[in-house]
Amino acid sequence: MIRIESDTWSNLEKIHPTGEKYVARRGLPEIIERLYCAIDSLGKRHLLILLNPEEDELHDETSRGVAVETLDLVVQGQPSARYIDIECKEPSGYSVLDLIGGEIAEGLHNSKRQAAEIVRQVLAKWRRFWGQIPQHLMSREEQLGLFAEIWFLSKWVIPKQGSKAVFSWRGPWKSRNDFEWNDKSVEVKATTNTHGRILRINGIRQLEEPENGSLYLFSVILREEAGAANNLPSLIENCSELLKDDPDAITYFEDGLAKAGYSPAHEDDYSSMHLAVLETALYMVNQDFPRITRSSFTVGPPVGIEEIIYVINLNTYNHLIVATQPYQAPF
Repeated sequence: MIRIESDTWSNLEKIHPTGEKYVARRGLPEIIERLYCAIDSLGKRHLLILLNPEEDELHDETSRGVAVETLDLVVQGQPSARYIDIECKEPSGYSVLDLIGGEIAEGLHNSKRQAAEIVRQVLAKWRRFWGQIPQHLMSREEQLGLFAEIWFLSKWVIPKQGSKAVFSWRGPWKSRNDFEWNDKSVEVKATTNTHGRILRINGIRQLEEPENGSLYLFSVILREEAGAANNLPSLIENCSELLKDDPDAITYFEDGLAKAGYSPAHEDDYSSMHLAVLETALYMVNQDFPRITRSSFTVGPPVGIEEIIYVINLNTYNHLIVATQPYQAPF
């Protein structure tokens, strides 16, 4: 992932502007020449994007951690011109600002869209992650699990129920099941096991019936393939596109990603795992379903047993499949 180098800022900080002046230099001249890094007299960091005469202005006071306005400025001895000014309000956001600068530079270089549109899109992507970049990558298992949940959300649930369906996604909030409605719940499981539907169940309560309605299990069989079209960042982008016209829905979705431990800061790493979706199936979890619950024991689990994690094999349970395609799902 392209980012502004720290040396760019440290060299600017050696100069001390006064009054309302900025000191500035091009941020990524090898990619685009109209993106500048700047520091004001208070030491705050700014990204400046030179606007072409026909381009629209942009003003935004709602994005977390930054203030955006369009100003007439003189930069680097150039004639006075209009710039989109992105001011970083908090030092904790400096690392994110560097990544934002890299994405804006790429967008300006690769797209014919207006600068204001590119900036607006990049800021929307980062607003929920401002100052919260995780220090560690999600594990492979965590990535697969999140991929499966978002696949179910974006391919099965939202197309049938609309953007408000995102509020049924409860996995990141550590609810019992990954998706919960008033009359049903769905647990989502992913596997890359070459022998088929071999799934790991985390605890004896995970497959217990909800207090109201039915319980289903959604199984996704995945295979890592270098040439596969799917990866976690692209799936998240597709889901965000489905929700973009519903501010509450997109905010909830982004909150869920952050709670799950996902950050765009690691997109390059997450993009390297390409996944082919080999099979999806929705199972009814009933008395025939292989599972361990509290009712499996006469008086509960033996004393001293803290946790029960087990593996099930659904290869011979086709009679419990209620849907293999979204249009077949009973919701």
